[in-house]
Amino acid sequence: MSKAINLNPHHGVAGRHPTRDFLDTLSGHDDPGKFGRMFPTLPPLNVPDDALNDLAAAMLDNEAASDDNPHIPAGFTYLGQFIDHDITLDLTSLGEKTRDPKGIRNFRSPSLDLDSLYGRGPDGSPHMYARNSNGKFLIGRNVTVDFGGVVGDFRNDLPRSPEGQALIGDHRNDENLLVAQTHVAFLKFHNAVVDRLEAEGVEESALFAEARKLVTWHYQWMVLHDYVGRLTTPGIVDKILHEGRKFYRFKQFPYMPVEFSGAAYRLGHSQVRQRYNHNRIFSDIGFDLLFGFTGLSGQIIGDLAPEPPTGPLPISRLPSNWIIDWRQFYDVDPSVTPQATRKLDAFLASELHTLPGGANLAFLNLRRGVQLGLPSGQSIADAMGIADPVTSAELASGPDGAVLAQHGLHVQTPLWYYVLKEAQVKSGGERLGPVGSTLVAEVLVGLVHGDHQSYLWQRGPGWRPTLPGATHEDFTMADMLRFVDDINPIGDS
Repeated sequence: MSKAINLNPHHGVAGRHPTRDFLDTLSGHDDPGKFGRMFPTLPPLNVPDDALNDLAAAMLDNEAASDDNPHIPAGFTYLGQFIDHDITLDLTSLGEKTRDPKGIRNFRSPSLDLDSLYGRGPDGSPHMYARNSNGKFLIGRNVTVDFGGVVGDFRNDLPRSPEGQALIGDHRNDENLLVAQTHVAFLKFHNAVVDRLEAEGVEESALFAEARKLVTWHYQWMVLHDYVGRLTTPGIVDKILHEGRKFYRFKQFPYMPVEFSGAAYRLGHSQVRQRYNHNRIFSDIGFDLLFGFTGLSGQIIGDLAPEPPTGPLPISRLPSNWIIDWRQFYDVDPSVTPQATRKLDAFLASELHTLPGGANLAFLNLRRGVQLGLPSGQSIADAMGIADPVTSAELASGPDGAVLAQHGLHVQTPLWYYVLKEAQVKSGGERLGPVGSTLVAEVLVGLVHGDHQSYLWQRGPGWRPTLPGATHEDFTMADMLRFVDDINPIGDS
């Protein structure tokens, strides 16, 4: 390996026992609204666009390359997107990317604090909250569609302006119907917690603050133990919580590492299914269709017919026949087996290779990594001291690997591709491998620990959830949906 890698201060003893001066250089800033590097001394991997284009084309899932991952229900793909929107917002275009991540502004707080949900609170974002409601969120009313005799006053949409624009803390949560419905579930979660605290006698003046704290703490627990716990090496979250982080270190404020945001956390793109069972009306729909019912779709949302829409109709709210059935996405009902995510591997659904305007998401991810100056996966594996890294032969396996090797990238591999291939090789696509697990777990644990209002800071790792869950002192996404009691609003028949 190169001298730069051997001298990396994260490797060996220095990474386990860093000095204060070293910690200062890792973060490099006291401004939490910046990006930064976990491995600042590793050399960037330079790859020409033609090689990236060839590799991206080889990452096309031909509907037979990837199997389902029964370990992770399909909803976690979009919970991951919701989490991403809570912790990072980079408004620079791909052409404006810089190799100095400190020059990129993060317009989200790098904390799992749900600022994408709460905005500036009832005083700063009054358009998001119901009047005289003790700080409860507005919930949008659906356009009622009579399907199979089922009608009702459904409130399962984001609150919207008359033009259909979502009145929420982060406009990106209206990108597709699945993340939009996830946001609605969190709005309802907060409102249900307000009701619970009010019934318990919490003073009106304290209701909003107490509800926000309780919701945020349970969300943080859920992210670390339900979401990250499913994605990563078993036990790694608890190990990091009790033994500390080795590679994601900061002086005072968390920063957003580009190794995480520009590579490892883009794992969710591999999990996207090509078709989904959305509810009993729409039981087999293409992924691309779910972009047609949002305020960001470029069209007026809605379609009254219980068939895939042929074009936009003048409706600015979600039709009730498109309300999500959460049983299809999470383990909320023992009698229903939810659909699974796709396995974590080096293939993406075909829809992601043909985004609006003809863009290929695989190429965009690979090129972003080069423009951010990300090191190779092998460099990071060596810096972490991984005992059993992915070999060149393993990376070169399969039709995608053959293209990788054709360009010599099986020796020094783009980090995003390496993380996906590592998951495929080391865990059969069911979990991330050691590099991916360490990057994702350390950063998300660190973002919670760095938030002075988080449960880790306020109570420490000994805190346990207090809201009811299927398992005592645990709380999962399925528990949250059951707590909201809105699993299947449009019924079975």
